[in-house]
Amino acid sequence: MKKIILLAMLTAFGISNSNAQGTTKKMKATVKTVVTTKVVKVDGAGMVFENETIDYGTIAHNADGNRQFVFTNNGTKPLIITNTQGSCGCTVPTTPKEPIAPGAKGVIGVKYATDRVGPFTKTVTVTSNAEGQATKTLTIKGNVLPDEPTKS
Repeated sequence: MKKIILLAMLTAFGISNSNAQGTTKKMKATVKTVVTTKVVKVDGAGMVFENETIDYGTIAHNADGNRQFVFTNNGTKPLIITNTQGSCGCTVPTTPKEPIAPGAKGVIGVKYATDRVGPFTKTVTVTSNAEGQATKTLTIKGNVLPDEPTKS
């Protein structure tokens, strides 16, 4: 009799435990996480980047080295970018010529010379009239693969 009760209890426990796990898996599949970023307004010009690092990943030798840093002026006054400077001659940034209005987006382009083989990490220094951050350092990184040897 004890064996039958023990077997019944183990069976009931096993069934309820497996149903609970199945429900958890179903719930995990239907749950969506929404991440929102709240941009804080500043008094004066402001500059908030969507990404401060661009990862080129692994790219081919002489591949397109153009990328863009997108930012928003989160301030109350126009943002003026006075200078952008790459950390070496292989990193060439482009600067917006016009002031960026409050709430508007802007783009800083950067071109890396992908004729240089191997891993790289370079920076672009942005100088502006942004309140509290007159200079901002952005990073690019990646790895340029060598050309595959040609077969004769």
